Amino acid sequence: MSTVSTLRELLAKGADADTAIAAPGTPPLSYAGLRQLVDRSVATLNGLGISRNDRVAIVLPNGPEMAAAFVAIAAGATAAPLNPAYRADEFEFYMSDIGAKALVVDKGSDSPAVAVAQKLGVRLVELEPQPQQGAGSFLLDRGGTGVGNGRSAEADDVALILHTSGTTSRPKIVPLAQRNVCASALSIAGTLRFTPADRGLNIMPLFHIHGLMAGLLAPFSAGSSVFCTPGFNALRFFAWMQEAKPTWYTAVPTMHQAILSRATQNKAIIAAHPLRFVRSSSSSLAPQVIAELEATFGAPVIESYGMTEASHQMASNPLPPAARKPGTVGIAAGPQIAIMDEAGKVLPAGATGEIVIRGPGVTAGYENNPKANAEAFTDGWFRTGDQGVMDGEGYLSITGRLKEIINRGGEKISPREVDEILMDHPAVLQVVTFAMPHDKLGEEVAAAVVLRDGMQASEKELRDFAGTRLAPFKVPRKVVFLPEIPKGATGKLQRIGLAEKLGL
Repeated sequence: MSTVSTLRELLAKGADADTAIAAPGTPPLSYAGLRQLVDRSVATLNGLGISRNDRVAIVLPNGPEMAAAFVAIAAGATAAPLNPAYRADEFEFYMSDIGAKALVVDKGSDSPAVAVAQKLGVRLVELEPQPQQGAGSFLLDRGGTGVGNGRSAEADDVALILHTSGTTSRPKIVPLAQRNVCASALSIAGTLRFTPADRGLNIMPLFHIHGLMAGLLAPFSAGSSVFCTPGFNALRFFAWMQEAKPTWYTAVPTMHQAILSRATQNKAIIAAHPLRFVRSSSSSLAPQVIAELEATFGAPVIESYGMTEASHQMASNPLPPAARKPGTVGIAAGPQIAIMDEAGKVLPAGATGEIVIRGPGVTAGYENNPKANAEAFTDGWFRTGDQGVMDGEGYLSITGRLKEIINRGGEKISPREVDEILMDHPAVLQVVTFAMPHDKLGEEVAAAVVLRDGMQASEKELRDFAGTRLAPFKVPRKVVFLPEIPKGATGKLQRIGLAEKLGL
């Protein structure tokens, strides 16, 4: 299997007649159909002058077309999926930052990304869904100049490009090569023992590494099928479960909790469609929730630990009969993992330090960012910025975040980005955005603000101001007005521990 190093090879595993993509109320798309769609789309892109390593921004709603378009674009160019909820400013930043050559949107899309593409001179490529041809089928830009040669990308070409939130700087660009994403997909499929008999119910957004890798590429690498929903909806989850007849699903903790809250009314559906396992990733799942999920579904809950720079999965609790240890993120499941001290020395079991990784799924480095790369890599190990400890059996526990990223139910938010937006308000002198504990999401966005002398602004006014410039999940839920923001010994504004200091 280790010979698989491109997405085109990855898709070769599924039997022609087997279902690759399914979706609510739509005929399924077979692996033969998916492979034809990929080849046709790559040829169309080539005909538009878009080929290997050209960046194609994708702004599509969650669902089968997004899944198929991602795979097709990543097989022949570089896919850059963007959150459709972004505002114009955000689209402009991300599309400029990656040097997008084209933007793929639904035909007739009213996304602000369209106007941004026109402003930046980025080619607009319209996607027309063809559901009658099978879930996820589409036609690309029939206004093209003809069809190219359909040259697939090679192992070292960049398949996927995503941004990671920077705490002290602008978000960093993470390029993931074809070989990176293939290695990771095979690791995840191995951990979860996927076979062609498996069916995943995908509720994860397809602009995040979690949904793209665990939701799509890992199942495809094993010839499994994926049932693509329009995105998470707790009210529809069990109806989808009945239609999809899945053997597993993956989600973030907040989704699992919302599903549990509706499980008692849906016991018959759960009994009729037993799951082989439930997977959780992107932020930590409380052991109480693990126990409740296992009791509800009668299936093991597999918690794993991932990050964009590792093409998602780094560690995972194994399937039975191996031991699952709630409270840990399991054992190395993809890259090698070690614990390192500040000086770069690898520490023994039981010692706390920074979690570091190395392996074929790990990015070769951030793009155009030598400073970040110098800080992130030590002797070939990538520093995750997370603090942890590994026990004698190799099970990893995360003890804290070295970084200040706000993790709102798996959505990572850079406090610096929110700071910069609020600082644009005329009444704001100083601002520090920080994480505030939240019982369901884990963390919520809060901001401490010092106003300019003689000027006034209300909490609602600042939240509304931020809301015109930021995606809704990034807007502070609480704004605290202070005469002065607490500083550390060196005069730095303190984000960490601010919620506690302010009694939030």
